[in-house]
Amino acid sequence: MSSADTTARAAGDSGGMRYLDSLPRRVVTVYVPLVLFVFVLLFPFYWMAITAVKPNNEMTNFNQFNPFWVVAPTLDHIRYLLLETSYPGWLWNTTLIAAAATFLSLIASVFAAYAIERMRFSGSRQIGLGIFLAYLVPPSILFIPLALMVFSLGLYDTKFALILTYPTFLVPFCTWLLMGYFRSIPFELEECALIDGASRWQILTRIILPLAVPGLISAGIFAFTLSWNEFIYALTFIQSSENKTVPVGVLTELVRSDVYEWGALMAGALVGSLPVVILYSFFVEYYVSSMTGAVKE
Repeated sequence: MSSADTTARAAGDSGGMRYLDSLPRRVVTVYVPLVLFVFVLLFPFYWMAITAVKPNNEMTNFNQFNPFWVVAPTLDHIRYLLLETSYPGWLWNTTLIAAAATFLSLIASVFAAYAIERMRFSGSRQIGLGIFLAYLVPPSILFIPLALMVFSLGLYDTKFALILTYPTFLVPFCTWLLMGYFRSIPFELEECALIDGASRWQILTRIILPLAVPGLISAGIFAFTLSWNEFIYALTFIQSSENKTVPVGVLTELVRSDVYEWGALMAGALVGSLPVVILYSFFVEYYVSSMTGAVKE
């Protein structure tokens, strides 16, 4: 590229961003949208946090107390949630079910995505599209036939009922995501390994999977988040209090008729959201990079 072309391109780039040199334009185009985004994103967590530590008299007396602030914080709601309810057990159940369902879904998705993208058989693209379309089927339609299977297999009111049914909506999207990421890995690496005498299993475990770690992390985060927040299946297949998950337990055990224990409810929602937030904070870079690889052709 000639120096004239380089100078012209640099001038064009600087001219395209020149509107940000003005402070009023930066405020309108950058700062205001950013503040609105942060407010919408963080306000629910702020509201949960202040409600979890707000005494009952401050929740209903808006004439003397500001609804957006706490005058006399208390830990009574959190203490009641952790010591007088089955919330620790619900938290353990949710973690166990989400981790097991995510593990099973990733195994199935890896094999499916690798077969569709790398085996090059007739109709592989149509099968991949069909798997993704299966993700679009609403869970409210699937849980009726799944309920019949759960009852017939004697899995009702057990953790296995959720561990084995959650992959029905986790595998399709994870497979589609990993297909896109596997597609970004050069075929030449596999061809060289095949020439050297490597088997398909060796190629998958020693070449493809190490290169696809960001994609695996992204699919795992997605599957874990969906399993953690799932409500319909957990409400339908679990009855006993000791086997409930956090979304179902908080709603069914902390709401008695028309009495809402708002402090405990918000404390349960806040504590229940922390594991997913921590998970995202540790792997956000892998998540973004894998989503970029998934949409590459």
